[in-house]
Amino acid sequence: MTSLTASHAADLVAALLFILSLAGLSQHRTSRAGVVYGIAGMALALVATVVVAAQSITAGAVALIVLAMALGAAAGLWRARRVEMTQMPELIAVLHSFVGLAAVLVGWNSYLEVESHGAAQTRVGADLLGIHHAEVLIGVFIGAVTFTGSIVAFLKLSARIKSSPLVLPGKNALNIGALAAFVGLTVWFTISPSLPLMIAVTALALALGWHLVASIGGGDMPVVVSMLNSYSGWAAAAAGFLLDNNLLIVTGALVGSSGAYLSYIMCRAMNRSFLSVIAGGFGIEAPSADGTDHGEHREVRAAEAAEMLAQARSVIITPDTAWPSRRPSTRSRS
Repeated sequence: MTSLTASHAADLVAALLFILSLAGLSQHRTSRAGVVYGIAGMALALVATVVVAAQSITAGAVALIVLAMALGAAAGLWRARRVEMTQMPELIAVLHSFVGLAAVLVGWNSYLEVESHGAAQTRVGADLLGIHHAEVLIGVFIGAVTFTGSIVAFLKLSARIKSSPLVLPGKNALNIGALAAFVGLTVWFTISPSLPLMIAVTALALALGWHLVASIGGGDMPVVVSMLNSYSGWAAAAAGFLLDNNLLIVTGALVGSSGAYLSYIMCRAMNRSFLSVIAGGFGIEAPSADGTDHGEHREVRAAEAAEMLAQARSVIITPDTAWPSRRPSTRSRS
């Protein structure tokens, strides 16, 4: 069995393990097994990738890959041991930002490789050059949106910035205009690729990701984190097309589809508009002229409120000053 055939077999087994991981994580009693399946699948994929890469690159490059894996594993274990369960959404948001940034770097590397060596000397080929350019821009766009959006989600969840939504005048038009500009730039880049267009799309996507998540209130951040999980999956799938990696395509599609469905379920459970959450608070108008901030609220059932109170370390009760003060009526007895 050649190394390439063994790599394909390992990719297939890893994909099956990832599917078993998603199935296990869907229930509490099988969640631990789901985590184990996911760890095993990722370990197998990493080993297979290094073995295949070792056939075509130098020993020094392989050593750098192994060093990067060791540093990443050490950092992940250190951070996972220190984080509290209440801070888990923040950690997930940070991890999603890494996936988005990786997709951006893969897209840029793929573009620069073709520009430096030409399509004939790469695996792209002259016939698929236009499709490759479109894949590059789509992968960079999704990755950049995921990167900055995840950073904003982390900052809001960790209370480093205000959790109130950023509501700019005409913000919905800004989002739609950014998407329209991306489509136009993609067509332009496919016909005539250039470095300024790559820079323009990357900057546009970074700004759009920041604005999309900043326009959503802190109460909806759990849904946003789930949606960013979906974005990171699609970014990974786009990177898989660029790297000609079937496992990355399958894994990215699994994460993307499951994250989108989970976001939809969470929106229904929280009585939220799915379109409003994923589209940066679409439909929310700009604040009134007096600039009054009426805050935000999140509806919960009595049982959920009791559970939150039981788990809370401290509780602050803020009276609503909008209600008129009422004094109990008194009656005198003769």
